[in-house]
Amino acid sequence: MLITRLVLAADRFRQWAIAQFVLLLLSVLKLLPPDAAINFMDRVARWIGPKTRRHRLTLTNLRNAFPEKSEAEIETIALESWGNMGRLAAEYVFLDRLFDFDPARPEPGRVEVSGIPLFMELRDNPRPFIVFTAHSGNFEMLPVAGSAFGLEVTVLFRPPNNPYLADKVFEFRKTRMGNLVPSHAGSSFALARQLERGSGVGVLVDQKFRKGLKTKFFGRDVQTNPLLAKLVRQFNCEVYPARCIRLPGGRFRLELEPAVEIPRRADGSVDVTATAQMLNDKVESWVREYPGQWLWYHDRWHIKRSL
Repeated sequence: MLITRLVLAADRFRQWAIAQFVLLLLSVLKLLPPDAAINFMDRVARWIGPKTRRHRLTLTNLRNAFPEKSEAEIETIALESWGNMGRLAAEYVFLDRLFDFDPARPEPGRVEVSGIPLFMELRDNPRPFIVFTAHSGNFEMLPVAGSAFGLEVTVLFRPPNNPYLADKVFEFRKTRMGNLVPSHAGSSFALARQLERGSGVGVLVDQKFRKGLKTKFFGRDVQTNPLLAKLVRQFNCEVYPARCIRLPGGRFRLELEPAVEIPRRADGSVDVTATAQMLNDKVESWVREYPGQWLWYHDRWHIKRSL
């Protein structure tokens, strides 16, 4: 028992130390001008990323997804993906200052938005709906945009594994992104309650899910969370794709696309597996368009243990 307590105490201290380092780094970044801090973290991530064990997984994922690309192209995408990760970390500190979109201002700023009529229509005609996105670009900006438009959306998010960071992240997100639901065993009920109230929910759909439905992503077997499809089956609500695209010069384009058509069986019921596959196909089309803006170090295909 003593050894167990010592091991647990050592692990808690390790997580606390990591959290303090990360928070200190973010505090230092906040002292810099946004572009300088973001560019700095881009360079740091491109330098550190290839030196980590995750880089091997990143390269394997890219080779499997793009067998037609050369090794030079694969390396370029991998470095861009690491840079995207570094930028995402730095942008987290400056979200309030980066999101400068104003529909009343004709000249474009750092952020441009596509699909404004959809935003307005969902806001002005409240009803249950689901918005889905992927870990591409700065996906954190999407709920910020919804909040800025006055659109009530409850967002499902996965807290960091580090409990000391998780509290800080939740506090930061809650003040900028509206209602939040941490991903855990009861999160599906929390989202269902929001839809039942006639509100919208937002979910990320490109995460690994060990007990998910058997589907394909880039032609390879994956397991996909059936939550979105089951919520549609229960509430018969509309489903909207949304994404963030990085543009040159540290700019962004946020896109809210028209509602997708949900696959249904002959009796009219929602085809849950086909819906999950449709989500994968949509995300794949996004990733193929901007491959360096997706987080390739994720073990989406559950292959890390074989490396």
